[in-house]
Amino acid sequence: MKHARSAFWQQLILFNALMLALTTGCEARNREPAKPAPSEQREAPPSPERGTGGTGQAEPTQKPQPAPQPQAAVGGSGPAESIADLVEAVNDSVVNVQIQARAPSMEGLPGDLFERFFGGPGLPPGAIPEERIQQGEGSGFIIDPNGLVLTNNHVVENAIDIRIRLTDGREFDAKVLGRDPLTDLALLKLQGNVKDLPVARLGNSDDIRVGDGVVAIGNPFGLTSSVSAGILSARARDIQAGPYDNFLQTDAAINPGNSGGPLFNMRGEVIGINTAIVGGGTGIGFAVPSNMAKALLPQLEKGKIRRGWLGVSVQDLTSELAQALKVDARKGAIVTGVQSDSPSAKAGLKQDDVITAINGAPVESSRGLTRDIGFRPPGETVKLTVYRDGKSREVQVKLGERPDLEGVATSPEQGREEEDTGHKVGLRLQEVDPRMAPGVQQGAMIIAVDPGSPADRAGLQPGMVVVEAGGKQVRNPREFAQVVRAQKPGSVLLLRIQVGENRLLRALRIPVE
Repeated sequence: MKHARSAFWQQLILFNALMLALTTGCEARNREPAKPAPSEQREAPPSPERGTGGTGQAEPTQKPQPAPQPQAAVGGSGPAESIADLVEAVNDSVVNVQIQARAPSMEGLPGDLFERFFGGPGLPPGAIPEERIQQGEGSGFIIDPNGLVLTNNHVVENAIDIRIRLTDGREFDAKVLGRDPLTDLALLKLQGNVKDLPVARLGNSDDIRVGDGVVAIGNPFGLTSSVSAGILSARARDIQAGPYDNFLQTDAAINPGNSGGPLFNMRGEVIGINTAIVGGGTGIGFAVPSNMAKALLPQLEKGKIRRGWLGVSVQDLTSELAQALKVDARKGAIVTGVQSDSPSAKAGLKQDDVITAINGAPVESSRGLTRDIGFRPPGETVKLTVYRDGKSREVQVKLGERPDLEGVATSPEQGREEEDTGHKVGLRLQEVDPRMAPGVQQGAMIIAVDPGSPADRAGLQPGMVVVEAGGKQVRNPREFAQVVRAQKPGSVLLLRIQVGENRLLRALRIPVE
C-alpha cells in the first residue's frame, strides 16, 4: 500500500510539472505579438475616421490631441482609443425634454409607463379612461443656435407644457413648431433669452456603413447625459411603425428616455434620432435616419407636412409574380388598385402594372415606392418606369397631395383647438377630405371617439361627418367647436351626420363641468 501511494504521488508530481511547462509556453506565445508576413504588413490607416464603438480595438498612430470634432481610429492590436473627446465635443448640444401631458389614467391597468416603447395592452372591457396629467421625460438636441430642437413626436405628443434643460443648467420653455407622427419627428422652438447655444451637426446617414461605430447620448430613465457606444447593426429596417419606416439599427444601449436623442457617428455628426427598441430584447435599437429629418425640416418649421401622392395600392413584386406578369425585373411594386380621379388614374396607370423605377432610380419594394413618393412635394412630375403586358414604358405622373389618412397631420394650433373639443365630448375631428368622404365637400370629420365618452354614448363613430349642429351648418372642426362651447352643461345638442350618401340624426349630451 505504501508503495502504491509513493508511485501515485510521483506520477502526480510529473503530471503537474508537465502541465506547468505547457502552460508557461502558451502564456509566452500569447504575450508575443504576432508578426504578419512581409507581404501582409501595412501601415496604420492615414485617416482614422471610422471606429468600432465600445467593442473594437484601435492603435493610434500618434498621441491623440483634443479637437473640436474628434475622430476614432480602427485597426491595430492595441487598446481602443477613447471616445471621451468626441463626447465632450457634442454632449452640450443634447438636451433633456421634460413634459406634462394629458393621458388616460393607468390605475389598475397592467404594464408600466414605457408601454409606448413596448406596446402595452389597452383598456380592459368596460373601463372608462380618466384624464390625468402625466409627467414625462425624453431627449432632444439643438440643431440651430436660434433655439431649434429636434426630438421624437411621441415625446411631445399631447404635451400641454414642455421644458428644456441644457447641460449647463439653463432651462427654457418650448413650443412645438411642427410634428410628423408618420416619421415620429418633432421640431421645438425654445422661448425666452436664447443665446450661445451649442449646436449638433446633422450628418449624411447614407454614408454610414454597417459595422461603423456610433455613440448614443440621452436621458434614459431620467439619468441625464448618459453615453453608450456600439456599432451600426443594420440599415433600412421596417418595424411596422408607419408607412415610411427606414430605420437604422444599432446595438448601442438605448432605453426609455433616450427617445429623441442623437445617434452620432465617429466624426461627431448626428446620423440618427433614437426612437424605439425591441421589447424584451437587448442590443436592438432603432433610429430615424438624419437624412429623413433633413428632408422634413423645412416643413416642420412651417408646422405642416405635405406629401406627394399617387393614389394607388401596391404590393411587392416576387420572382413568381414577375414570371406570371412577364416582367423582366426582380424588384418593384405591383399596382393592385387605382383610386378614381387620382394622379395615377389621370396618368393612365392600371391594375397589374409593375412600377420598377422612379426617374430612373430602381424601386426596391412597395414600401420603397411609398416612401420615395411621400418625400416628394405635391405638384412634382415624376417619370415612372412601368411594365404592362410584358413591355416596358415610361409614364409621367404629376403628384397630388397625400390625404391625411391617419388623421395626424394637424398643426399645433389646430390640434390644440380640436383637443379642447375632444376633451369635452370625446371626439377628435379634422376637416373633410373629399377623397376620404366621397360626396361630402365640407363638415367636421370624426377620426376618433373616446370609449365611454358622451360622443360614444351618442353613437358617433370614426368616418362620420358632422354637417350640422344645433341647427347651424358645420363646415369645419372650428365651427363645431364654437357650437359645442356655446351649449349649456347638461343640455342635448342635435347633430346631423353624413354617412356615405345618407344623413342621420344624433343627440349629443354636453357633459356637466
